[in-house]
Amino acid sequence: MAKKNALGRGLGALIDVPGDQQERQLVHSPSAVSEIPLKNITVNPYQPRTSFDEEALQELVISVEEHGIIQPITVRRTPDNSYQLITGERRLRAAQKAGLRRIPAYVREAGDDKMLELALVENIQREDLDAIEVAISYQRLIEEFSLTQERLGERIGKKRATIANYLRLLNLPVEIQTAIREKKITMGHARALVSIEDKEYQIEVFSRILSQDLSVRIVEGLARKIKTEEPPKTAQEEPQPSDYEDLREHLSHFFGANIGFKRSNKGSGRIVIPFKSDEDLQRIVSILDKPGK
Repeated sequence: MAKKNALGRGLGALIDVPGDQQERQLVHSPSAVSEIPLKNITVNPYQPRTSFDEEALQELVISVEEHGIIQPITVRRTPDNSYQLITGERRLRAAQKAGLRRIPAYVREAGDDKMLELALVENIQREDLDAIEVAISYQRLIEEFSLTQERLGERIGKKRATIANYLRLLNLPVEIQTAIREKKITMGHARALVSIEDKEYQIEVFSRILSQDLSVRIVEGLARKIKTEEPPKTAQEEPQPSDYEDLREHLSHFFGANIGFKRSNKGSGRIVIPFKSDEDLQRIVSILDKPGK
């Protein structure tokens, strides 16, 4: 019994299987494999993977030297009678490093608009793209093909919530995205970090994950904690008397900034002086340092 495709629909649902006449023209069905000279194959410009684990690639090279290429790559024929890679760049690189001259390949017809989709689907299922590469690929598909998250989910056999969770990773700071790509933190850690809206606290928790090896459950608890500790908006933040509003305007003019001024009905409160940059902060500090002001 054939193993069920992990995508449900399978790659066959994404491209047309050529007819008999096209097969006679060397455009093969999924079961037909051709031996293609490596020198005639150019890489796929739509490849979503941007980096390759050299150690894992070398292990594949050793396997290729001993067993050859077990799983054919997929290419399309170009007008100059050469071939362009659709999927299987790791296998292609390993074959080159192993010194092979030819490689088994499925030859298919696919327009540029389907190459990215084919590469994404094949790589996600078989080559374990990291979460950020998956997110970038999803975003490219949405933007380049004007897809909604729901429609993208239908095309690749994923739930809309799954698509959304990956896309949210692209809102994380670069250092956190880099840690995801380098597998220093897991997808579970990343989802918990995404839920933290305070960017400073988000970076603080991220640093603690690295230094203290925090579990996902602990990080989720820290994310919930910041939400429960947010000061509620209560009746104490009532409209201020006119004399306090006059004072706020005076301070705003004095510091050249939109001063935040809050006072409770018990007399306590706070003054917030915002700044736009390090230079702006230095300007405010210099005002505070001036004697007699």
